[in-house]
Amino acid sequence: MTIHIGLIGGGNITETHARAARAIPSVEIAAIYGSNHERVGALCHAHGGKPYQDFDAFLAHRPMDLVAIGSPSGLHAAQGIAAAGRGLHVLTEKPIDINTRRADALIEATQRAGVKLGVMFQDRAKPGIRQLREWITTGVIGKPLLADARVKWYRPPDYYSQSRWRGTLALDGGGALINQAIHTIDLLLWLLGDVIRVQARTATALHKIEGEDTALAILEFSSGMLGVLQATTAAYPGYPRRLELTGSEGTVILEQDRIVAANLRHPLPDGGDSIAPDENQSASSAVVNDYRGHQALFEDFIHAVESDTKPICDGHEGRRSVALVEAIYRAERNSDGRAV
Repeated sequence: MTIHIGLIGGGNITETHARAARAIPSVEIAAIYGSNHERVGALCHAHGGKPYQDFDAFLAHRPMDLVAIGSPSGLHAAQGIAAAGRGLHVLTEKPIDINTRRADALIEATQRAGVKLGVMFQDRAKPGIRQLREWITTGVIGKPLLADARVKWYRPPDYYSQSRWRGTLALDGGGALINQAIHTIDLLLWLLGDVIRVQARTATALHKIEGEDTALAILEFSSGMLGVLQATTAAYPGYPRRLELTGSEGTVILEQDRIVAANLRHPLPDGGDSIAPDENQSASSAVVNDYRGHQALFEDFIHAVESDTKPICDGHEGRRSVALVEAIYRAERNSDGRAV
């Protein structure tokens, strides 16, 4: 059965969505909506589909089974709610929106309409990360003790200055934490469970934006495990994301979504070295050239639609990272910052 997809947005990520969707044999791009006529036209010329600048007309296009939202973060819930009201399944880019109130409204709307809701945390589908989760679940690393997550990326000034929404509170919801680090926050929650206590500091150190470009958080998980999260878009020239997990039976290091070290008390024969790393240059660029992760998310979501099962990251799961971001921002606001 052919699945007809509508794409919302005309930026770099919609190009990624189009390439990922077209790589699936059973998928056709039905329509693309965006505010930039030339950009949407070029996307349709390259990938198929009918261009729209009228959102209501786009939602009325048929055949269309689901929409993939790649618009600014602060528009995700409103556009998803409108799509659900037309009986369309909704797959939205991260974050689900910029606060939990809007996330809850979208979750409720999709449940009321009887359609599926998914959030694009494609890291959950990557082989190295899934292997690490299995190791945690099966006790390979023992009792988890400490996590060190680093998102030390770089974005040049024009990344923000040439955008109407990046780094703004209204459409981005903040800065480096809710945009660039949100994947890592979701990963920590997915791998390690809920966070029950937070301490945090943020700063706008380099860029002229409303949100933060640098953040540091100390996290206490419900298991008792402690973690440190560093996130920035000011670390020139940008470094691959790195996650170090220490348990009672050893330490595992994940870099560029690949296990690069597994120093275990009882070593395993396969250390994950055969898994190909993510080829995206996320540390220094917002362009997503390697669409394999998004393709896997599309395939998973389509399977959930066709089999009436839960996608790998549904609305409730997608909400968790936004709730933690809110908690980090709240902890930062409530701290007076005094050393003594």
